Amino acid sequence: MESDALLNPSPTQSQSPSGRCWTRPDQWVGRLILGALDSTKRVGAFALITLVVTLTRWNKSTVVLRPLVARQINRAGLLPLPMLTFLGVALGLLVSGQTVALLSRVGAVDYAGVIMVSVIVRELGPLVTVLLVLARVGTGIVIELSTSRALGEVEQLEALGIDPVHYLVMPRVIGVALSVFSLTVYLVLIALISGFLFTFIQDVPLTPSTYLAQMSSSLRWEDFILLGLKTLSFGVVVALITCFQGLANAVRLEDVPRVTTQAIIGSVVACVVIDAFFIVVYLVI
Repeated sequence: MESDALLNPSPTQSQSPSGRCWTRPDQWVGRLILGALDSTKRVGAFALITLVVTLTRWNKSTVVLRPLVARQINRAGLLPLPMLTFLGVALGLLVSGQTVALLSRVGAVDYAGVIMVSVIVRELGPLVTVLLVLARVGTGIVIELSTSRALGEVEQLEALGIDPVHYLVMPRVIGVALSVFSLTVYLVLIALISGFLFTFIQDVPLTPSTYLAQMSSSLRWEDFILLGLKTLSFGVVVALITCFQGLANAVRLEDVPRVTTQAIIGSVVACVVIDAFFIVVYLVI
């Protein structure tokens, strides 16, 4: 069948002189959209199953699940701290450097704190944190689960009467979500402090009290609520997509890199969509 398909390409494809099959741009876009919709539907069903399992079996096997959740928090929330500290300092220096350089030209340095809060707290802080967790932890999750699935370990859990979603997915979702939230708060604090230190080194006439007053005046109670919702959404989505790609498809060991790539791409796209949604919410409130 494969040889017949190669020798007789479908009418929707055309061949180049080198023998490769090319798809028209409109067909490629259509397939991309249909594939994205199908993946969204499947991940949504997986998320619904995970939610039902979490609500119905929250208090079951707590002696086993609590160490698993603690292990995921340690993995996703503590191990990335050194790298996150470096990124927080670098982010504060870069953002404050650009802000001070720009505002100094127009004599509006007093707005440095306001811009730092708007850029770091609302946008860059959560996004940088979730991308780091995705690169540091998300890849490990999908590789572990897809390898377990390829080796038949997931089927062995089912044969023993253990729900894979309850045992493998729920601890990772809880651990990653809490870790992304905590790491985002830590990154924001480090970036804001390093940003002020940079302005102090540059001899900008900005006292700590003025800097804190600018930040407190620009922050509203909605910012704290939306920051928590955004970071928790990032963590849940990353954990769900990586677990889904690792468990939902029957793969071989040689398919693990492909599945990992799909999980990373899907997680990045989902986080960008969520971030765009929260941008709209910020503009509305």
